[in-house]
Amino acid sequence: MGKTNRILIIVENLPVPFDRRVWMEATTLKEAGYEVSVICPQGKQYAESYEELDGIRIYRYPSPPPTTSKLSYAWEFPYCWFQSLKLAIRAWRQGGFDAIHACNPPDTFFLIGSLFKLFHRTKFVYDQHDLCPELYLSRFGGSRSVYFRLLRMLERATYRAADMVISTNVSYKEHASTVGRFPKDDIFVVRSGPKASLMTPVEPQPALRKGKKFLVCYLGVMAPQDGVDYLLRAIRHVVDVVKRKDIFFTLIGSGDSFGAVKRLRDDLGLSDCVEMTGRISDADVASYLSTADLCVCPDPLNPLNDVSTMNKVLEYMVFGRAMVSFNLKESRFSAQDGALYAAPNDEIEFGERIIQLLDDEELRENMGRRNRERIKKELSWEHTSKELLKAYGSLLGEPTGTEGR
Repeated sequence: MGKTNRILIIVENLPVPFDRRVWMEATTLKEAGYEVSVICPQGKQYAESYEELDGIRIYRYPSPPPTTSKLSYAWEFPYCWFQSLKLAIRAWRQGGFDAIHACNPPDTFFLIGSLFKLFHRTKFVYDQHDLCPELYLSRFGGSRSVYFRLLRMLERATYRAADMVISTNVSYKEHASTVGRFPKDDIFVVRSGPKASLMTPVEPQPALRKGKKFLVCYLGVMAPQDGVDYLLRAIRHVVDVVKRKDIFFTLIGSGDSFGAVKRLRDDLGLSDCVEMTGRISDADVASYLSTADLCVCPDPLNPLNDVSTMNKVLEYMVFGRAMVSFNLKESRFSAQDGALYAAPNDEIEFGERIIQLLDDEELRENMGRRNRERIKKELSWEHTSKELLKAYGSLLGEPTGTEGR
């Protein structure tokens, strides 16, 4: 029997298995015969510093505080880097690995990858979930700032260190090829499609409409670049200007801007028609999305969002929901004709699109059917994960055994 190829995944944004994409990657590789370990921050539901789930070793460190300023944004990088390095050394001592699979942000883990490449000849894989320089611009602005230039430098250094790049969509692949000057043959597009087999519609719960005729849902992170403030101003137009009192809005999720969004909701006088649940269980998410008459994607046009695939779009599609979105490149690629699109950042038009779609039941139903079919036939993880296995097959070869080193 040959050796089992071993992979260490490093992620900073969310704990695993809460980070759905990373957990799907880890379990897919494990099921294919690779041995997988993960380094990630702790979370409220995942506070153990070490555990094994589904045969995957998970090493966790205390999470840094939420980023609320440029200073805290910068501090998060070195803190997570040192924590990850410490745990990578621990993982190496407990069995080693053949490849480090680094999920960004941030773009600092190439230094860990380079150290292990130098001393242990491991491979380094750059799984680019976000464009960090564009993320900075979207949150803070300032393309000439020192911070932006540093982030671009780190991104390019990560490309130079990588043996292989995994991109979440074609736009990111083009970025890796042009800005990163990375060989296209070594860039693999692995889309973040949800597992359609695990996310299925359930029986609607009319009580979630809170006595209203319609329910509109938002699901996702609430950070400055996510546009929930745009959504609230669009809702104000619907409720206060157009005088639609038959719609209830539920905003599901949390993030750095949760408190600010809640204050804005109250300042706009929308607390009676806008519910903010925070993070809820997958079962509760399924109930809300199965009940919703439509879903919304208020991500505004900015340097990051236009070329990023929004997980919320794909999750709405799993549940067969029609949606309203700003007209962004990758959002339109995902939803195609399963959404109505408003001019980028136009809150009034966004609100009008909500009304238009709610008032056309036949259109909503047709969009929902198309979205569900597109997920099942093209965009679910069952389809997109094949590219991940192809990528690792080219990098490490097929795993040929389960014996240790």
